[in-house]
Amino acid sequence: MKKIKFLLSASVIALSLTSCNNYLDVNEDPNNLPIENVTPELILPGVISQMYRVQSGNQMQLGNLMMNNWAGNTYVFGGPYSAEFTLGAVNSQFYNGIWDDTYRNLYNFKIVETYPNADHKQDYYVAIAKILKAFYLQPIVDLYGDIPYSEAFQAQANSTPKYDNDEDVYKALISSIDEGIALIEAADASVSLNPGAADIVFQGNMDSWVNFANTIKLRFLVRMSKATGDMGAYRDMQLSALSASNPTFITGDVYENPGYSTASNDAMNPLMYNYRNNAAGSAVQNYNLVTVSEHMANALEGNEILNSAEYSKFTGIKDGRRYRLFSQISYTFNGVPYARLKGIRQGATAGQPGAEIDPNSASSRTVSKLANGTFIGNVTTGGTVISASNARGGTLMTLAESNLLQAEAALRWPSLFTVDAQSKFTQAITASYNYFGATAGTAPAYIASISSRIGLGWTGTTEQKIEAIITQKWLALTNVNPIESFIEYNRTGYPYTPLAVTAVMANKPYRLQYPQSEFSANSANTPNIPTAQLFTKNQYTPFWNQN
Repeated sequence: MKKIKFLLSASVIALSLTSCNNYLDVNEDPNNLPIENVTPELILPGVISQMYRVQSGNQMQLGNLMMNNWAGNTYVFGGPYSAEFTLGAVNSQFYNGIWDDTYRNLYNFKIVETYPNADHKQDYYVAIAKILKAFYLQPIVDLYGDIPYSEAFQAQANSTPKYDNDEDVYKALISSIDEGIALIEAADASVSLNPGAADIVFQGNMDSWVNFANTIKLRFLVRMSKATGDMGAYRDMQLSALSASNPTFITGDVYENPGYSTASNDAMNPLMYNYRNNAAGSAVQNYNLVTVSEHMANALEGNEILNSAEYSKFTGIKDGRRYRLFSQISYTFNGVPYARLKGIRQGATAGQPGAEIDPNSASSRTVSKLANGTFIGNVTTGGTVISASNARGGTLMTLAESNLLQAEAALRWPSLFTVDAQSKFTQAITASYNYFGATAGTAPAYIASISSRIGLGWTGTTEQKIEAIITQKWLALTNVNPIESFIEYNRTGYPYTPLAVTAVMANKPYRLQYPQSEFSANSANTPNIPTAQLFTKNQYTPFWNQN
């Protein structure tokens, strides 16, 4: 199979095609590709890889900044991330790529779903499209509330779709997951084309797609934990149906990989290119810009940096994942030598508290877990770190997140989910340690050390255990899928996450403003929400967080 990647320039279609040889080979004029050649086999890998660019770009940055995982290197850059830290510019220009790029790419799933399929050859492709449509649209609903759905993805046939109630969209997306599962389970393997290498997630293993679909559905239902009234009843009905199906959830970390390589910057794993190295092995600007925040560094280093009551549950506990998330720094401060994470307080400028000038005004930078648990620290040149990242691919969902979802479900609804919640909690931490390639054996020691720490380990009331679940999710999804942590923070209020010192708002936004593209092209339908209402709970807040 030949690898192709291109964009169709027709109004809203953004179609990337990939396969197994050269990721950027183009064998036909992309602006004159015969429509009969645009098959699900060609569409599917492109849209998956393009959507990972959204996850590893705008969503990665916004999530890490909103959760106070990252800060800007004020020793080198003047006033970095001022909009994110002050929160005074959460407007139609604020991270509008999350919306625009999602809608632009997800049109391709509509092409797959409506592709001629009377002979049922495309059933597996249609099923995958239905499952992933729900997966990628859930954060859009969670970040914006009401969105275009029932009239969306029609290209020029309807360029001004109506906005649907977010409750109805949630129901439709859960139905889409169920339809995908049903298609897989009913498909005739002798007739339906197995995606094989065109499936850059599970390589045609349809049982794995069912497991992934079940896990995505569980994420939807757990998100609705505070829902009441009709949506509370709907959630309970869906939870009962999911439980009755005796579901299997993902059994490992879920990656996508269209064949990343160092052929060019565009061919690289976008997470690496966005935050670490380019194809030539040189550090990109973000590698020097992004540092660990003082908040995150203090939590990972056992509260020894701030020694503050807000972090008491972390006191004395060194997290074994800390140097897999951020680089260790050796420095001297006030005459005392340290070898640990060194962070910057969000919003602080050089010389201010949290960004004090010292002989080594350097801070810990982002690093990422590499293939097979291999860990490389401050590597800014050379091919090893790049090739390992390309081989691993992009993370769609981790086993740690799945286990934490199951732990919360078992804790909240024990009659429906009879797995042991504590076991799933500890399995999640172990899975997170494995994901980051932490030293073998350190997970059990960490789990034992937090066993009596309320809000961090499995102890206390049900609500305190919920806090521990969400806190561990925050740690596990840092530098992986932190937008999920931000959404969970809005749902639960956990973990403690301070505002930047420059913040002009009293809290973080409960939702984002619709992008300028909507006000320009679909103004008659787009709700114009005052900025102040983004920071209060009201009728515009996503339905699951209105109380």
